[in-house]
Amino acid sequence: MLNRYPLWKNLMVILVIAIGLLYSLPNLYGEDPAVQISGTRGQEVKTAELGDVQTLLAENNLPLKSIVLENGSILARFNNTDDQLLAKDKITEKLGNNYSVALNLAPATPKWLTDIGGSPMKWGLDLRGGVRFLMEVDMNTALTKRQEQLQDSLRTELRKEKYQYSAIRSADNFSTQVTLTKQEQLSDAQRFLRKQHPTLDIKEISNNTLSLGLSDSALAEARDQAIEQNLSILRRRVEELGVSEPVIQRQGAERIVVELPGVQDTARAKEILGATATLEFRLVNPNANLDAAARGMVPSDSEVKLDRHGNPVVLYKRAVLGGEHITNATSGVDQNTSSPQVSVTLDSEGGEIMSQTTKLNLKKPMATLYVEYKDSGEKDENGKTILAKHEEVINVATIQGRFGSQFQITGIDSPAEAQNLSVLLRSGALTAPIQIVEERTIGPSLGAQNVAQGLEAGLWGLGIVVLFMLVYYKLFGIFANIALLANMVLLVGLMSLLPGATLTMPGIAGIILSVGMSVDANVLIFERIKEEIRNGRSVQQAIHEGYNGAFTSIFDANLTTILTAIVLYAVGTGPVKGFAITLSLGVAISMFTAITGTRMLVNLIYGGKRVEKLSI
Repeated sequence: MLNRYPLWKNLMVILVIAIGLLYSLPNLYGEDPAVQISGTRGQEVKTAELGDVQTLLAENNLPLKSIVLENGSILARFNNTDDQLLAKDKITEKLGNNYSVALNLAPATPKWLTDIGGSPMKWGLDLRGGVRFLMEVDMNTALTKRQEQLQDSLRTELRKEKYQYSAIRSADNFSTQVTLTKQEQLSDAQRFLRKQHPTLDIKEISNNTLSLGLSDSALAEARDQAIEQNLSILRRRVEELGVSEPVIQRQGAERIVVELPGVQDTARAKEILGATATLEFRLVNPNANLDAAARGMVPSDSEVKLDRHGNPVVLYKRAVLGGEHITNATSGVDQNTSSPQVSVTLDSEGGEIMSQTTKLNLKKPMATLYVEYKDSGEKDENGKTILAKHEEVINVATIQGRFGSQFQITGIDSPAEAQNLSVLLRSGALTAPIQIVEERTIGPSLGAQNVAQGLEAGLWGLGIVVLFMLVYYKLFGIFANIALLANMVLLVGLMSLLPGATLTMPGIAGIILSVGMSVDANVLIFERIKEEIRNGRSVQQAIHEGYNGAFTSIFDANLTTILTAIVLYAVGTGPVKGFAITLSLGVAISMFTAITGTRMLVNLIYGGKRVEKLSI
């Protein structure tokens, strides 16, 4: 029988629309002003801190909407932004630098919705604002680190070639001076070093001393390289946070701007982005006297580092391996001790170094040294914050066998710290220390008024289309309008479900365009039905031919639009990608609602009946 859907197809359409409606609901509940409190370095916040915060807020007459301790951090919700801002200042003053306190907008989605994966659609900075970080790269530390690496290489190279030296020391403008023991070796050593380091400016400054320095252009190039490497690492860290359509760009000579729309955990974003952590693997000096080391008496090739309990550990100065050789890191649990651990994977060079080191040092202790730069609380003459290098021995383990590019790090306090460390190692160690000099929670860059006017214009346009379809196509116009509403519901639900989808102002333009194309598909179908009736077809045949005949042209037109959107997404950035996402999703959904959805409604009203006239 013509124009009848089987029961399963009707139920499928109803089920798809019901699911879309369900996952669209979180967008109706809005967000609460909140303050998020997390421990630094991934440390978990405990119940004691929760009690302190509750007492502090009660003492300052700051009413809470709710406060919970979850996943090692506290989320306090407030009724308005005034209470939120005052609470942040009070909590920061109370807890000090051991905790990260950040403003947040927490979704007010009911628990039953969040339990099934429901969450509101993410909005871009141009619609809802977000968090903006201004970061400054410590170039002096970057160049000093490069200078130290050069000096380590020089010691190895000169010893290998039998050039005797009495000193290798740092000089002005990040240059290095090499003083040879024998003057007659100066010329040969200079030629050798020029061959080994062609980018350095090498010259004699006395009868037995060479100066190795960077030219002005080389210094500028080194600074640019440090910025570009940090930009690349920050992009990987943002990917770890799952933030879509971020803005990460250079500003001036030494600064980087990071804008994060739609973030839900600004405290974690601040910690991950600003962290400068890396690891060094060093052999422990087993011959050193710990009592003497505690008094500062250590061999010249060694130095004292403290573990987290304040106990001294004597390590060789030369690191076996650095964090730059780490290609992957994942957190987990040690099967034997049930304690947190981080599994590390090295690149081929790092694996070879570790293999040779462990082969030569069986049954000897090796330490994992955690290195991080923190705000010292002091400023230099230019007003810049001085970063202090913080080092801590995470663990000391005896080398039980030869291993290469894969191994585990234990001795970590909590699963949260293990996960935090794995993220930092996986996304890369920053080439130069970086600090957040400004953190702002900003409003929409287009202005709330412009956004409201844009949405109002879109609603007016939608209303005119709905009215036109009702007047011109009568009952079939109602079918088209129902399909249009279903299109909007499904698009919002799908945008809410997709983790990488963010709604921007260009994205709204894509939605409106896809709505127009949805109506366009129905116009083609309805006009084809009218044409078939004029040609003498029966009502049932006209409906059947109208949908089947118009399908090919609708499919071809929508397919070319989707392909164009895919190209836009592949080559575009930022707002262009937002437009491409909403357009492609909207057009794909419109093919379902405008063809299958309206066909179901038409079949329910007219299908399988003797009809003399259509309301079209």
